[in-house]
Amino acid sequence: QVHLVESGGGLVQAGGSLRLSCAASERTFSLYAAGWFRQAPGKEREFVASISWSGSTTTYADPVQGRITISRDNDKNTVALQMNSLEPEDTAVYYCAASSPDYGLRPSKADEFDYWGQGTQVTVSS
Repeated sequence: QVHLVESGGGLVQAGGSLRLSCAASERTFSLYAAGWFRQAPGKEREFVASISWSGSTTTYADPVQGRITISRDNDKNTVALQMNSLEPEDTAVYYCAASSPDYGLRPSKADEFDYWGQGTQVTVSS
């Protein structure tokens, strides 16, 4: 079992930046790939980015490529999502998730992730 807690969400103007953080209480988190998804009102949950257990492999969804960076610190058991040049379309609840090694280094589908956080709200005003 991996418990994930997100933080760092908030209200920001278009063009601004936010840094989301995801903390896990279990040391085994370092063995899992990690990812971020988001869900806007009335829309399905969508993949944003993922990072392999070592941090050497990252994967991004096309809409955020070049604006968002995922990173992890296995010593601190955390994963971060740095979001720049935010747009109103980025408004959503952002979820952190952990994916077991069974799904490889580039998980990107929701059913490839075994554990989920409660989410943190990001609102981008125009």
